[in-house]
Amino acid sequence: MVNPIGNTTRHDGLEHIWQWLEAIPDPEMPYISIVDLGIVREVNQQDGQLHIVITPTYSGCPAKMVIEQDIRRTLADHGVLSVSLKTRLFPAWSTDWMSQEGREKLRAAGIAPPLPAEPGWQQLKFFPLDKTQVCCPCCGSEQTCLQSEFGGTACKALWLCDTCLNPFEHFKSL
Repeated sequence: MVNPIGNTTRHDGLEHIWQWLEAIPDPEMPYISIVDLGIVREVNQQDGQLHIVITPTYSGCPAKMVIEQDIRRTLADHGVLSVSLKTRLFPAWSTDWMSQEGREKLRAAGIAPPLPAEPGWQQLKFFPLDKTQVCCPCCGSEQTCLQSEFGGTACKALWLCDTCLNPFEHFKSL
């Protein structure tokens, strides 16, 4: 079961399943896996059936169906045909669930990873902007400035580095 702070639950003997799921890229950001994003919450086996719980990055995520299809296809490719896939919306997904490896993958793709989410963000009706300075993923400079509250998706903001002059997206903290 998922605990209140959002940690994933990994049952003994199913590490190979987690490894297969770690190979599934996010449809909107293919440089990061659905496991690294923290979308896969729980994997367990009961009565000969594999049970997987996912929490999409937001309830209306347009990629949810593709993610579910990719999970089923990947498991079928490995001979796992009896799968129960459940979506859990509470607690809501948070950027705090991203793995450190996932954050590094974002940085390598030129996207500044999210900072820790502020307490109480879930009560807000908009994506909160980070109040601390965002470091440039290209050169590491803290001399950056917000250009637009929205980037390629609503969960990213567009920033500009004053040092290397590169524009970059920052994944907002949720």
